[in-house]
Formats: sequence, structure tokens, C-alpha cells
Amino acid sequence: MNCLPAVELLSPDGAEPTAAILWLHGLGADGHDFAGIVPELHLPADLPVRFVFPHAPKIPVTINNGYVMPAWYDILEMSIERRVDVAQLTRSAEAVHALIEREVARGIDSRRIVLAGFSQGGAVILQAALTCARPLAGAMSLSSYFPTAELVQQTAANAGLPVLVCHGSHDTVVPEALGRRAEAALRALGHPVQWQRYPMEHSVCLEQVRDISAWLQRVLA
Repeated sequence: MNCLPAVELLSPDGAEPTAAILWLHGLGADGHDFAGIVPELHLPADLPVRFVFPHAPKIPVTINNGYVMPAWYDILEMSIERRVDVAQLTRSAEAVHALIEREVARGIDSRRIVLAGFSQGGAVILQAALTCARPLAGAMSLSSYFPTAELVQQTAANAGLPVLVCHGSHDTVVPEALGRRAEAALRALGHPVQWQRYPMEHSVCLEQVRDISAWLQRVLA
């Protein structure tokens, strides 16, 4: 199976994984960006997880004067509407589907797979999760937005998928208003959404890591 290159980590105890978390980075980063969060989640020993942090391909990014960098899709303008290359975003979502299939082939029940993404990565995982033919455990959108909300054709398999949406109140890269729009769109589509707001910029904070851990333990229980 031809999949994106990725950093892979197991829960600190090294037990055979019974669940998987596929976690996408933001614009200009790579799969190492969130690898350090694994031990900070303090997941219990009876919840062994394989973490997969894929690397985005390097493409020209319009808002950065065409500079080539790791990106899940091209961002065409930085207005509040966040006009993006939907075709590229969709292809990245399909690449996530391939990673899901690889985890299933490795013996992980798809209902114990969580998709997570920060910023650009969050936009991709929302598209990937809602269009996945296999039922998933949940999706996490961190400091992100939902540019395909009006276009997504969600599958019955994930019609009631739980979603965690986290955002910083001081985020100037992806304004909180975009996170709120994503939350509202997901609720309108019938998803149970947990909204979490933190006094931070375009980043991750300790309180958020604790909330992520609690949410993961709940959806993977």
C-alpha cells in the first residue's frame, strides 16, 4: 500500500496497539511537529495506541509568494473566507483514507481510529473523517477551520462521529471565528461536538493536552 511517509510512535509502555491516532501537522511543519505530545498525554497502560504523524508533500503555497514548503493544500488567500485549493485538500483527505486502510490491515478496528489535525491538518481531517467509508472513533480539529463544510458529502458510517474542536482566543493565524464556524457546521451536520477555548495564540497549551487526553480516553473506551 502506497502511503504518506510518517513518524510512528507507540504508547510509552510499548504494548501491542489496540487503537491508532493519525495526526496531521500544520502548514510548513512536518510529522515531527506533534511527536513530542505522546508522552504528555499520559494515556493509561490499558490503552496502547499507535500514533502516526504523516509528512505533507512539499508544494508551492500562493499566500507565501509561491514558496515551496510542506503543505496539505494550497491557500489562495488569507481573507476570513480562507479560499483554498479544494482539489488538493480532497487528495490529502484521500491520502488519510489510505493510512486508515493500512491501520485496518495491521489489525486495528476502524472504530478505534481517531483522526487529528492542527491548522491545515485539521481542515484535512474533517474532510477525511466525514467522507470515510469505515466508521471511526472520532476526529480532533485543533486551531483549524472547515473550508469544505458546504461541499462535504459525508458517509452514513460517520454520520454521528464525535468531534473535538479546540481553539485559542488570541489566535491571529486562524481566527477563533473560523473555529466557531467549524463547530456550528459540524453541529448542523449532526455531529456531537465538544468545543474547547483556551487563552492562547496559534499553538497548544498544557490544559488543552489534558483535555485531549480525557477526550481520547472517552472515545476509545
